[in-house]
Amino acid sequence: MLDGFKKFIARGNMVDMAVGVVMGAAVTGIVNALVDSIINPLIAAIFGKPDLSKTWNWTITNWAGENSVISFGSLLNALLNFLIIAIAVYFCIVVPINKLRDMSEKAMAKLKKEGNENVAASEPDLSPEEQTVILLQDIRNSLAAQQAVTAAPEAPAATVAVESK
Repeated sequence: MLDGFKKFIARGNMVDMAVGVVMGAAVTGIVNALVDSIINPLIAAIFGKPDLSKTWNWTITNWAGENSVISFGSLLNALLNFLIIAIAVYFCIVVPINKLRDMSEKAMAKLKKEGNENVAASEPDLSPEEQTVILLQDIRNSLAAQQAVTAAPEAPAATVAVESK
């Protein structure tokens, strides 16, 4: 069950989404400062109100004499904030990441075209057992070489020939 969860979390889409959520939260502070310090004063200069939430309000009186307010200005204020956040996230996060991905894909295509593929990609895939055997053989060879050096410091280090698959 935990292996499935690890695979789910390690997928690229989940990592991208997590980065997007964190960056979106960071961008929200910047956008709020932009709205509070630049856009709302402009709105106040145009409409005479501190923000759009105080504009285009309709008051409806029900049969009991109680008032209900329909605030189109609040809706416009929320839409404006959303658009500013969406634009900021798009230009600050999405565009640079897409550009990096395009550059990476072009570089990989160029390497493949030139025949300089990654060493790991050109080697055949080994099973975990074969990888373990190769690792153990490397450790054995290193230990044998160290023993030969410590046993006879004046003699050259002995090498052990190992047949690998």
